[in-house]
Amino acid sequence: MSRWGRKDDTNRKTPEVIRTVTEGLKSLYRQKLLPLEQFYSFHDFHSPGLEDADFDNKPMVLVVGQYSTGKTTFIRYLLEQDFPGSRVGAEPTTDTFTALMHGEVEGLIPGNALIVDPNKPFRKLNPFGNTFLNRFQCAQLPNQVLESISIIDTPGILSGAKQRVTRGYDFAAVLRWFAERVDRIVLLFDAHKLEISDEFSEAIGALRGNEDKLRVVLNKADMVDTQQLMRPLMVPDNRRLFELEEEDLFTDIQNLPRNAALRKLNDLVKRARLVRVHAHIMSYLKQEMPSVFRKDNKKKNLIYQLPVIFSKIQLQHHISAGDFPDCAKMQEQLLVHDFTKFKALKPNLMVALDELLSADIAKLMPLLRQEELEAGGQPGVQGGAFLGTRAGPFLEGDPFAEAGGNGEGPEGDEDDEDWVVTKDKPKYDEIFYNLAPSEGKLSGTKAKGWMVGTRLPNSVLGRIWKLSDVDRDGMLDDEEFALASHLIEVKLEGHGLPPELPARLVPPSKRRHKGSDG
Repeated sequence: MSRWGRKDDTNRKTPEVIRTVTEGLKSLYRQKLLPLEQFYSFHDFHSPGLEDADFDNKPMVLVVGQYSTGKTTFIRYLLEQDFPGSRVGAEPTTDTFTALMHGEVEGLIPGNALIVDPNKPFRKLNPFGNTFLNRFQCAQLPNQVLESISIIDTPGILSGAKQRVTRGYDFAAVLRWFAERVDRIVLLFDAHKLEISDEFSEAIGALRGNEDKLRVVLNKADMVDTQQLMRPLMVPDNRRLFELEEEDLFTDIQNLPRNAALRKLNDLVKRARLVRVHAHIMSYLKQEMPSVFRKDNKKKNLIYQLPVIFSKIQLQHHISAGDFPDCAKMQEQLLVHDFTKFKALKPNLMVALDELLSADIAKLMPLLRQEELEAGGQPGVQGGAFLGTRAGPFLEGDPFAEAGGNGEGPEGDEDDEDWVVTKDKPKYDEIFYNLAPSEGKLSGTKAKGWMVGTRLPNSVLGRIWKLSDVDRDGMLDDEEFALASHLIEVKLEGHGLPPELPARLVPPSKRRHKGSDG
């Protein structure tokens, strides 16, 4: 048979092999959702198009709140270190959005440089203009927490008379842009200042539609000192409740990398449902517009009747009311558009969208479950405040759960190092012996009782215990107790804790002495 009688297979497209959920989502977006967004001018009314970096980036945490509610302090607490550009104060200290991301060299990247970097998910912030970009920066630093997640620090939201200060850009719109793309939103309130200003109300409105990502935290102002800050913890029932809530929040943040693929899938489905509604709205308005006369009057009438139009589309196409955009906002946006340029429904695009929602996403679910199982054995976010939690007597249950080590201290050439705790040891010894040690050691229960009295959170005390119980016997001798006391003072002064015990902190009796071979 001649080659003219056979079907030519040379141009047949090889099926795309999807290895990860993220790859599958990128492919579905490019092939089935983006063409529809472009055809119906979705980006003019809602959010800009997505890029590969939007799918590939690490999970992000957005921190929002009024000024002096402790946003920067909260972030420093998570990282256990300062970051470039951070300042703390009771008055507004910054009008800057700061993306904290991992980098081997510490430094700041300005907004205009950030939006041209294809490897960072910020290119579509360009339409907010120079006024915003001059107040946007990326702080890069080699912090272990940022190896797994990125954090977005936002400007303090203004209240009262301070609201008269204009930002020069659409603050609520920028918040909405981030809210749609992040994995978790932490909304901070000052427990002593719960009034909601106009700008704060607008900011909360900008988070609408992303309630599943939202966590509300009642915090104290930065100007409150440590003693006042910890006063509620003096009531045992309060302390236990706060510890459980703190543990839930930390666990939630720690698990973000494991749940990242599910979040991206959920956000794409949410976006696809909005695109479907938008297509029906555009085609309806196009269909109702006269071709020649009285176009302006008809446009005004259609905008006025938009709530009724929403109801008609909802009933006709069996679409949930929750899929529709904010009606008042869309009425405002429609004022500047020419309805005659809107497009009628294009069946092949709508069929592709229905396939995405009804079948294609379902095909990714086995791959998602596989990734979740593989991620289940991974530790999640590590470093900073996520290190050493649930250690020693601060572990649920057995106060000696961390005991059972080999009784030997860290290795190294520590013998020549002066012990930095020596100068304060007499005052620590007085506390130690007042606690009635047994055979020269404090039990985990007795040590915990004293440490809890310092009002530090259990997550921090757990790390201090782990560093101080050098011989891992579940108890503290006088040197280990002095070390724990020193580390508590260091933390109360606002400094970070070392991930491992450095030579200068290892108690003299726990140092390994090298024998002489002659």
